[in-house]
Formats: sequence, C-alpha cells, structure tokens
Amino acid sequence: MDNVNVFIIEDTPAESDRLIKVLEANNYVITGVARNFKEALTKFYQVKVDIVIIDIFLNGVADGISFAETISIVPEATKPFVFLTSSTDRQIFERAKLTQPFSYLMKPFNELEVLYAIEMAVEKFYDQNDVFLDEEEDTVISSDYLFIKKGKSLKKVLLSDIIYIEVEEKYCNIITEKEKFVILISLTKILKLLDSSIFCRTHRNFIVNMEKILEIVPSDNLILLQGNQHVTLSERYKDIIKKVRTLK
Repeated sequence: MDNVNVFIIEDTPAESDRLIKVLEANNYVITGVARNFKEALTKFYQVKVDIVIIDIFLNGVADGISFAETISIVPEATKPFVFLTSSTDRQIFERAKLTQPFSYLMKPFNELEVLYAIEMAVEKFYDQNDVFLDEEEDTVISSDYLFIKKGKSLKKVLLSDIIYIEVEEKYCNIITEKEKFVILISLTKILKLLDSSIFCRTHRNFIVNMEKILEIVPSDNLILLQGNQHVTLSERYKDIIKKVRTLK
C-alpha cells in the first residue's frame, strides 16, 4: 500500500522503531507515535490517521484497550486498528475482542503478518457504510480519498489531487497530475459519491475538479485545467460557469 497514514501507540522505543522501519520500507506514512494513553488521544486528533497499531499494555496498564474503546464510541473518530501484544492473558483477549479490532497479533511480531493485517484492515474498514466498493472490488472510496487497487496493493489517491474524470463505457479514467488510474465504475455512481460543490459534470463523459480549472472558453466548448489538461464543455452543462466567481 502507498501513502496510508499509520498512527502507532507503543511504549517501548525499540518496538516502535522496528515497526516504523518495516512500515516505511513498504511505503506507509508514519504520522505519529504515542507512548501512553493521554499522548495517544492528543496526537490522534492532531494528525492524519488511516489506521492505528496499538500496543495493549502501556507502562504495564491495558491502556491500549482503553484507547480503542474511546475512539470506537465516537463515529467521527472511528478508524481501523490492530492490536499488538505479548500478553497471553485470556481475560485481556476477551476485553480486547469487544472493541472489534481488525487483527490481534502477538509479539515479537512477524513482518508479513503485520503488513497483511494492515492491508486487510484498510480494505475491510473502507468497505463499510460510509464508503463505496465497486463491483470489481478494485476501488474503495471515502470522503477524502480513494484506495485504488494496483496489482496486489492499494494506492491511496486524495480526491483533491484529481484533475478530472473521464468515462469510457463502464470504466472511469481518473486523471491526476502524476498518474492515471482506470477503475470499473459508472460516471453516475462516482458522481453520487463526490462532493458536488467541488466536482462538476461538464459533458456526458467528463467530471472536473473545480479547483483545478484555469480557464473556461464557452465559445470553444473548452475548459483548460492544471497539468496541461483540458476537457469538453457541452451546452447542457454550461451552467458550471455560474459556479465560478467572475468579475465583469
């Protein structure tokens, strides 16, 4: 996976350092590390988080479970999380299970197990009510980004990075400044999932990111976009001009 933001809660520097090394080597972004419950709660709301890796025992207390319980009861704060622990206590496991973690891994951790656990957690979590998974299961869409499957991994694409989207039969070409992605989803479906104040239809085959528009040329039915891109503006969708502030 690329560009997935990972928040780590681990009280032992040697353990967190090893985890960071493994994750960064696999293109994960470490947005924060917390050593205790209080620091974890503070940092969690300050950084971007796609998934949390939680050590159950922090300074000898099962505060990792307390953290999971805390974020799980606030819908806006809910994120997928994976537990890491050296504890074999059955009661601890039962309490941790109630928080519905996406995985429960034992220390010392196995690198592949951690990587697979994270990938599965991200895929499963973003296949829930507030996101959309297309028919071919190669794309996960949330309010801020897409996870697009490329080969055996998921590529994170920020919606703000999208310049425009073009439809070709059942497929959509998603164009960013750096890459082009092809996903199996109809233009109608993807329109319903995008913010209509930012993404607007300009033609039956095109959706543009309003923030990427450089120039609109109504006489030529043309919209010029960032990245040396351009799309067609049909008569039917020329109302887009009303959404752009103009000086006369």
